[in-house]
Amino acid sequence: MAIPNPLIKFTYDDYLNAPEDKRYELLNGDLVALSSPEEFHQRVSIQLGAKLVQFAVENRLGRVYHAPFDVVLSDMDVVQPDLIFVSNERADIITPANIQGAPDLVGEILSPSTAARDKTFKRSLYAKHGITEYWMVDLTTKTITVLRLGERGFEVVDTYGEGETLTSPTLQGFTLSLDDIF
Repeated sequence: MAIPNPLIKFTYDDYLNAPEDKRYELLNGDLVALSSPEEFHQRVSIQLGAKLVQFAVENRLGRVYHAPFDVVLSDMDVVQPDLIFVSNERADIITPANIQGAPDLVGEILSPSTAARDKTFKRSLYAKHGITEYWMVDLTTKTITVLRLGERGFEVVDTYGEGETLTSPTLQGFTLSLDDIF
C-alpha cells in the first residue's frame, strides 16, 4: 500500500545539489532556506568575528570562520553558524570544502526568522554533536548568552549585556566588552 504523503528526508548529497541561488541548512533531514541577514546582524557578526580572530591569532589557538561555511555534523545535519571556532587540537576536522564534525565554539546571531530555531532545535543539535560552547547573540536585547556543554546538554554560563565584559570558558583569557559590539 502506498503512503499518500511520505515524509521525505534529505541527506548531505541532496544538500550539495540544492539550488545555488539561496543559502540552506540541513536540519534533521529538512532542507531549510536561510534569508539574507540585515545590516545590524552583519555589523555585529563582523565585529564579533574580528575580536575572535584577533584573540585566536595572537594566542595561536586555532581558526575562526563565519557564515556561510558548512559544518557537517552528520549526513542529515549541515549548519552554517554565524561564527565558528576550531582549536588547533581539532584542526583535523577542517577540510577545504567544510568542517567535518563539531567545532569547539559556535555563535548564532538571532534573527526574527531564526531565533526560535536557534534557541531550541539548534541548541539541542549542537549539544548532541558535542560542540563545547555556544553563544546566542540577541540583537533585540543587545545581550550574548554563553552556554557550555554539560552532562545534560548546554548550561547557561552567563548572559552579558550593556556595560559588561564577556568571558569564554573555552577561550581562556578572552574578554569582550559588549559596548564594543553593540
